[in-house]
Amino acid sequence: MAHGDPSQVDRKEARAEPLGLREPVSLAPKGSEASSVERKNRRRRALARGVRRGVLAAFAVALVAGLVVAWMPEPVPVDVGTVTRGTLRVTVDEDGRTRVKDRYSVTAPLSGNLARVDWEPGDSVKRDAVLARITPATPPLLDERSRAAAEARLAAALAAERQARAQIARAEAQAELARSEAERDRKLMASGAISSAAFQQSLVNERSAEAELESLRFGVRVAEHEVQTARAALLRISGDRKKEGALEVTSPIDGTVLRVLREHAGPVQAGEALLELGDPRALEVVVDVLSTDAVRLRPGAEATIEAWGGAPLAARVRRVEPSAFTRLSALGVEEQRVNVILDITDPPERWTELGDGFRVEARIVAWEGTDLTLAPASAVFRRGEEWVVFRVDEESRARLTPVRIGERTGRTVQILSGLSPGDRVVLHPSDQVQPGAEVAAR
Repeated sequence: MAHGDPSQVDRKEARAEPLGLREPVSLAPKGSEASSVERKNRRRRALARGVRRGVLAAFAVALVAGLVVAWMPEPVPVDVGTVTRGTLRVTVDEDGRTRVKDRYSVTAPLSGNLARVDWEPGDSVKRDAVLARITPATPPLLDERSRAAAEARLAAALAAERQARAQIARAEAQAELARSEAERDRKLMASGAISSAAFQQSLVNERSAEAELESLRFGVRVAEHEVQTARAALLRISGDRKKEGALEVTSPIDGTVLRVLREHAGPVQAGEALLELGDPRALEVVVDVLSTDAVRLRPGAEATIEAWGGAPLAARVRRVEPSAFTRLSALGVEEQRVNVILDITDPPERWTELGDGFRVEARIVAWEGTDLTLAPASAVFRRGEEWVVFRVDEESRARLTPVRIGERTGRTVQILSGLSPGDRVVLHPSDQVQPGAEVAAR
């Protein structure tokens, strides 16, 4: 090795330098590389700040939206009905009872001793069948006063018989006229010259006239029976001992025993009721209604008999009595009531189980209209002097709408103006429903 080699000397000197005295070596890139790294770092930091700000902004927006939604009023839940077009029938609904049209009370024609009555309610009797026997009790059956009373009773019975026969002649003429009118209306109905309502009324008149004639014929038979009874009583009072015996009280009609008023044997006074007779197939229905409802009812109006124990029966109003009476209601309020008499128009075969004095419910038609604008009655209420409803518009908001109403029932009301078919209305509106409030159907 030559001592003068400078490279070897430098390497030795370099190894001989202490470690702490060496100059630091820089690792940072130089030039364009350093600036590119710096720009990337700045972009990364800016992106991080943008993300943080976006998250904070989204959180703030969500918080504000939640507060707005929380403070916004919710739609009011309501029941909604629809205005329709159809038929409205206004009825008067009341309780009633059935009764036999022609009821005959059989009484004792004179005083005496009554034998036990063997008839029971529901038994069928024939005309002139013996209903009861009265044996004489002397001396009351033989005194002069009884004779005068018996003669007067006979004269009254004869006069009643003549009057009944005269009424039959008039009733026969009316029945013949009703039959001819019904026959004429049948021909007119076949050609379409009269309405169905007029034809039905003609048939009702014919049936009513025939029923009236039959009732008067019953009256003649009763009058004849009274004449026979009065003559028999006078015969026994006359003192003819050969013909004296028990006085037989006979039936004036073919019918049914409705009630036995006196069953046991013993003394009986003249005029005391013994039995009631009638024809259960000839029933009518008596319905007492409020006088304010009675003025709307007319003879011939349709009715329905319900809640009697069978299928509903068709009926018609025969008469609205002209005199009212006072009755206490269930609440103790005095009410003026009027009796409305109904005739059952369905065949008797449909109501054979219905008897005298049975409770029924009657629906009598007071008014009927077709092709009407109808709304639920629960949607209409008063505000001041006018009727109004809450109509639900296309935006589901309640709009206070004035209306004019006509006839109404418990469920439906006729709308004359203010609403159209298809409109939606709020049912039973509460205090929460205000004009312009948003509503939601339940």
